[in-house]
Amino acid sequence: MKTIESNIAKILIAPAVVLGLTLGAPVFAQDNSANTAPSASQSMNAAGESMEAAGSDTAAAAKHAYHGTKTAAKDTIITAKVKKALHGEFSGSDIHVTTVAGVVTLRGQVASQDAASRAQQLAQQTDGVANVNNQLRVVNASN
Repeated sequence: MKTIESNIAKILIAPAVVLGLTLGAPVFAQDNSANTAPSASQSMNAAGESMEAAGSDTAAAAKHAYHGTKTAAKDTIITAKVKKALHGEFSGSDIHVTTVAGVVTLRGQVASQDAASRAQQLAQQTDGVANVNNQLRVVNASN
């Protein structure tokens, strides 16, 4: 009878020990989070944040490039309009026109101060011009 009792004890005790170890294992587990690599979830979260930051930087760069290109295109159109306005009255003159952010710069030589003033006036009246920087030089025809 002793063997039957011993077998019954083994049958009842063995599952209880296994169950106890299974439920108790988390209590004995060590927290090595500082010594181990981050979990997959943490890695994915960090990667997502990095991608978001990179995307925001890329978006800002694209926005700046867009605005720079848009301004350059507007400046080219303004330059062409100013040159067209000057062409009628100053076709033989040496006037160079550049535009940066809507500010037109006139360079070159004209025959009189009146001609320099008229060139500035024509440039200022051109659509899209914010300001005119008149750097025209007056030279006498006798020089």
